[in-house]
Amino acid sequence: MSEHAPTASGLPDGAETCLSFTVSGPWGHFRRIEGNIVKQTYRVIPRTTVAGLIAAMLGIERDGYYDLFAPGESLVAIEPTSELRTMKLPMNTLSTADEHMASLNPRGKLSIKLPDPSKPRQQHNYEVLVEPAYRIDVWLADDERYDRLRSLLESGESYYVPSLGLSEHLATIDYHGEFPVEHGPDGETVAIDSTVPEAVDSIVPDPETRYQIEQTPAFMERDDGGRTTSAFVSYAYNPDGGSLRVADVSTYSVDDRAVVFT
Repeated sequence: MSEHAPTASGLPDGAETCLSFTVSGPWGHFRRIEGNIVKQTYRVIPRTTVAGLIAAMLGIERDGYYDLFAPGESLVAIEPTSELRTMKLPMNTLSTADEHMASLNPRGKLSIKLPDPSKPRQQHNYEVLVEPAYRIDVWLADDERYDRLRSLLESGESYYVPSLGLSEHLATIDYHGEFPVEHGPDGETVAIDSTVPEAVDSIVPDPETRYQIEQTPAFMERDDGGRTTSAFVSYAYNPDGGSLRVADVSTYSVDDRAVVFT
C-alpha cells in the first residue's frame, strides 16, 4: 500500500477529520517487550495496541491490519486522561506451549485445543494499570474502514469485545464525535494535551508539572513468524493526566485540544 503524500499542513492527503473516543477500564496491561520475572506494563497505551483495539472493533483478523495503520495511511494521537498508576498482582497461569495443550473432542470433525488444566499452574507477578483512561484521535486513509469505524462508534457496537491489553481487562469505549483536524495552535510554547512523540528536547520544564519518557512499539509488519515491530516511538507524557508545555513541535487542534499525531 502506498503512502499518502503529505499536504502543506504536514498531514497526509485527505486527513481533514478524525474520530475521537476514550477507552478506559478498571485494569490495563500493555506488556513491555523486555521480559523479566515481573511482567511490566507500558504506562501509555502503545500505538500498536491502539491499532489492534480498533482492528478488533472492526472485526479484522490478527495480523491482517498492519497496512491499515502503516505510516502515511493512518494518524493516531493518544492522550492519557487519568493518573497513570500501577500495582503488582500475582496471577496463576497455564502454559499455552504446544506440549501443554489438550484437545477437546479430538475424534470429531471440530477439535479445539485448550491449556491442559491438569498441568501445574505457573505464578507470575503482573504489573497492571489501575483505572487507566486514554483519549484516542484516529484517522484512516481507507475510507471504507474509516466510515465503518465511525458507524460502530456512533452505535456503541464492536465486532470483538474491546480490552486494555489482556483479554480479561475489559474496556469501555466512549465516543466523542468526528472533528476537523486543524493546524495549530501556534506560539513560542504550546500546552499539548496528548503524548508528544520524539520531543524530549522540546519540553519546557515546569516545577509544577511532572513528565516521563517511554519508548513503545509504533508500527508492525507481517513476517514469516506472524508479525514483527518495524518502528518504535519515544513519547513524552504527563503521568498525572495533564498537559505538557513544549516548544518547536508541530501541533494540531482537535475539539479545542492540542495534539500531536504519529
